[in-house]
Amino acid sequence: MTQMSRPSFPQARPTGPRVLAIANQKGGVGKTTTTINLGTALAAVGERVLVLDLDAQGNASTGLGIAPDARARTSYDVLANGMSILDAAVQTAVPHLSVVPANNDLVGVDALLGHDSNRFYRLRDALRLLASTGRTNPDLAFSYVLIDCPPSLSLMTLNAMTAADALLVPVQCEFFALEGISQLKETVDQIRSTLNPMLEIQGVVLTMHDARTSLSKEVADNVRAFFGAKVYDTMIPRNTRVAEAPSHGKPLLLYDYDCPGSQAYIRLATEIIERERTAKAA
Repeated sequence: MTQMSRPSFPQARPTGPRVLAIANQKGGVGKTTTTINLGTALAAVGERVLVLDLDAQGNASTGLGIAPDARARTSYDVLANGMSILDAAVQTAVPHLSVVPANNDLVGVDALLGHDSNRFYRLRDALRLLASTGRTNPDLAFSYVLIDCPPSLSLMTLNAMTAADALLVPVQCEFFALEGISQLKETVDQIRSTLNPMLEIQGVVLTMHDARTSLSKEVADNVRAFFGAKVYDTMIPRNTRVAEAPSHGKPLLLYDYDCPGSQAYIRLATEIIERERTAKAA
């Protein structure tokens, strides 16, 4: 495994896991890529990170090197069978980074739990148990939980938004990028009024940015005009190495640490930690 040097990040000292759902109802915006590589970047500085894969395609699991036949326990078991997150979690090749993998079983969750009065709170309850275990046993504590959401407003996405402290929203710098953003904001408002009054948008990350095109600049300007200070300064560049890494079952930072995409995710992790520190101090 490629050795990563430890970048100089500002250290956050969370008292419990900070739960961030990486969500956008539009597909192809870089949710899974952001989840994998942000988790790796945070783990590189020593933060203990858990990725929760809630997409039935299981791409986050694959991208973190968890083969399909190694997914004996999955997020389906957590949501449908009440399995504890710690029992379902698998250690990845990245120190300090674990994942609760996913597979196609998740397709049946909506139908299985459709009439369960507690169906929107399954993940929230599981994460509360995880936090309680971490307070009792610091060796089992996580500082960040990153939830990779499917590109739809499914029961998995609603569970993620109900359980999360905040959303991290990837938006690609391409035509139709703003399509669905107003819908996402409406969804957040609905979740706040019904299921999770504390939910907020922690930040928006611009992905697939191509500095050579006027379109990328125009889209970035439009997103910043819409979300203001919520948009991170760091933009994730369009980079072939970003697309290649998942096929090797490796996060980008292990596949090619020096490429522009890896360096961008390191800067993004720095911004997130700094923003978390500011929020805690306020």
